[in-house]
Amino acid sequence: MRLKALAIAVLLPLAACKQQPSSELPGAVNAARITAANPDDWLSYGRTYDEQRNSPLDQINHETVKDLGLAWFADLDTARGQEATPLAIDGKIYITTAWSKAKAYDAETGKLLWEYDPKVPGERAVAACCDVVNRGMAAWGDKLFMGTLDGRLVALDRATGKEVWSVVTLDQSKPYTITGAPRVIDGKVIIGNGGAEMGVRGFLTAYDADTGKELWRFYSVPDEPGKNEEEHLKKAEATWKGEWWKLGGGGTMWDAMAYDPELDLLYVGVGNGSPWNQHYRSAGEGDNLYLSSIVALRPKTGEYVWHFQTTPGETWDYTATQHIMLADLTIGGAKRKVLMQAPKNGFFFVLDRTDGKLISANNYVPVNWATGFDLKTGRPIENPDSRYYKTGKVWLGSPGPIGAHNWHPMAFDPKNGLVYIPAINSAFPYIHKPDWKANKQGFNVGLDLSSGAMPADQKVRDAAMASTTGELIAWDPVAQKARWKVKYPAAWNGGLLATGGDLLFQGNAAGEFNAFDTATGKKLWSFQAQTGVVAPASTFRVKGQQYVAVLAGWGGAWPLASGYVGEQLGPVRNHSRLLVFKLGGTAKLPEVGEHTMPPLDPPVAKGTPEQVADGARNYGQFCGVCHGDAAIGTGVTRDLRRAGSLGDPKMWNQIVIGGALAQNGMVSWKNELTDEQAENIRHYVIARAHQDKALGMK
Repeated sequence: MRLKALAIAVLLPLAACKQQPSSELPGAVNAARITAANPDDWLSYGRTYDEQRNSPLDQINHETVKDLGLAWFADLDTARGQEATPLAIDGKIYITTAWSKAKAYDAETGKLLWEYDPKVPGERAVAACCDVVNRGMAAWGDKLFMGTLDGRLVALDRATGKEVWSVVTLDQSKPYTITGAPRVIDGKVIIGNGGAEMGVRGFLTAYDADTGKELWRFYSVPDEPGKNEEEHLKKAEATWKGEWWKLGGGGTMWDAMAYDPELDLLYVGVGNGSPWNQHYRSAGEGDNLYLSSIVALRPKTGEYVWHFQTTPGETWDYTATQHIMLADLTIGGAKRKVLMQAPKNGFFFVLDRTDGKLISANNYVPVNWATGFDLKTGRPIENPDSRYYKTGKVWLGSPGPIGAHNWHPMAFDPKNGLVYIPAINSAFPYIHKPDWKANKQGFNVGLDLSSGAMPADQKVRDAAMASTTGELIAWDPVAQKARWKVKYPAAWNGGLLATGGDLLFQGNAAGEFNAFDTATGKKLWSFQAQTGVVAPASTFRVKGQQYVAVLAGWGGAWPLASGYVGEQLGPVRNHSRLLVFKLGGTAKLPEVGEHTMPPLDPPVAKGTPEQVADGARNYGQFCGVCHGDAAIGTGVTRDLRRAGSLGDPKMWNQIVIGGALAQNGMVSWKNELTDEQAENIRHYVIARAHQDKALGMK
C-alpha cells in the first residue's frame, strides 16, 4: 500500500504538470510576452501583433552601421525562393525554408541545433502558384508552429525540433497549399491556405496550440445557396451569380494577419477570385464578397465582425492578402486607431480598425483600372474599359497580377510617421478567352494565357523591362503621398525592417542587402549576398549585442514566371543561406565567379509552323508560370531552352508525360497534354532558343 501511495503521490504532480497550459511553462512564449515586445527577441512574424516590423534596437545606427559585418552564415539545402522571417527567442534563431523545412541555430555561434523535414511530396509543387516557399513560424508556449506546402499544420518542440502533433488542415485531393506563417492568439494557432489560381474555396482555421484540435473555421466565400449557415455567408450569397461554387470561388487567406488585443479583433486579408475572370466565376456580376477584402474576426470563435472590400467584383488577381499593419495616427487633429494596407490594386488604404470605415485611399504607383476611390461609398471609381470580359478587347492593366505590392512585408517608423512599401510597377495583357474550360491541373484563371508571350524583338523586350521596375517608397499615410523613393531596375525586391537606429533594411533582386536612412532614403551600408534577397530581415539582441538576420535565396512568383528579370540582371544564382550580422562581424562568404548558364546551343529546328504554333499555345497555358514567359527561364527552375532533354524526344516525353522528375516538382502532364502536344512544346522551345540565339543571347 505504501508503494502504491508513493506512486500516486509521484504521478499526481506529473499529471498536473502535463495538463498545465504550455503558455504557463517556464520560458514560454505567451500573450504577455508578445505584447510586451522585449527588443531582445523577435517572437512573431511581424515582431508584434500590430505587424509594424519595427524594432527599438539602436546599437546599429547611422554612426555605427559602417562597422556592420557578417557574424556567421549557414548554407541551406533548398535552392528555391527563401521568404521566411527568422524568429529569435532566448538567444536562438528559428527559420523555415523552401519545401517547408525548419532549422534552429545558436544565434551567437551559428551552430545548427536541430532541423526538421516534413517530407513534402515533390508532386505538390504543381499546386503552388508561386514557388515552393514558406514564410515562417509562430511561437507559443514551448512549441513552434508551421504550415507545409501539402496543407499540414505542424507543432514542433522548440527545444528539440521533434514533431509534437500534426494535422491536415485541408482537402489534399484539391490544389491547396500553405506558404504563409501562422499566428497564435490566446493559445489558438490560426492558419490559412492558398490555391485560388487553381480552383479552390478559401478558409481560415484555428487549432488548439497544445492538442491540435480544430476550434473554428471561417469561410471567405459562400457555398452553394441553401448550404450556408453562417450569417456573413448568407449575406454574401446575393453578391454572387451563376454557379460559382463549382469552380471554388477563391478567396484564399494565404498571408496577411494582424491582431489588436485591446479590441480583440483579428484582421485577415482575403485573396483573389477563382477563376480570376469574373465572367466565368460569377457571370460577370456582383461584388463577390468577401474576395479582395480585409475582414475583422473574433479570434476566440471566428465570428465575422466587419469587412472592407478593396476591389469589388475582382477580376484582375488584385488580392488583399498583402501585409496588414495597425497603428494609432493623428488624422484631422484626432487620434485614430487605424489599419493600413497597400494591396495589389495599387491604392494605399487607411481604415478605422474599430469598424472598417474607409478614412483615405490614394494610389501609391500609377494605376489605370480606377481613377480613385469614393470616400463616401468606399468604392472605386472604375475605368469601364478594365472589364475586359465585357469589352472583348485586350486590357493592358496596370498593375498586373503580380501587383503593385506583393507578399513582401512593409515596415513602419513611428518617429517619422512613414510606412515603407516594397512596390512594383508592372502591366499585364488581360485577354478574355471565350471558350475557356477549367484545366484538370495547373492554373485556372479564365484568361487566354497562350497568346501573350513577349516577341523575339529586342526593342519590345527592352521597353517591357524598362516599364517593369521596383521601388522602395516611404509613404506618408496621413497625407497619402510619397515622402521619398528609391528606384530599382527589377521588380522583385525584399521585405522591410525598420529600427530604432533610424535604419531601414531591405534586400533586392541584384543580391544587395542594404541599410537606408529612414528619413531620407540615403543608402548607408550594403552587403553583397551573392543571390537575390526577397525575404524580410529581423533584429534581436543577445548578451547586449544587436544582430540582424535575413534569409537570402532567389525565387518566388516573379522570378518563376517573368522570363525577363534574368536577362535584365544577368541570370540570378541561388545560394540559399541564412545571413546573420553584427557590429564588428568579420565572417566572409566563399568567393564565387561569374554566374553563367549553359550556352544556348539548341538542336536543329525541325518543327513545322503548325507544330510550333500549337506548342506555343500549350506552353503559355501550362508551362510559362514555372519556366518563364516565352521559354526564357531565370534559373529558379530549368531554363528549357538549355535543357539536356531538348534534343531527345524520348527523354522529353518521359519528363513531360511520364513524370520522370515528379519528385523534383515537375509532375506528369498526361492529364492535360497528348504525346503529340508535348512534342510540339519541345518544337516551340527549340524555335524560341534559335530566335534568342539569333538576338545574340548566350
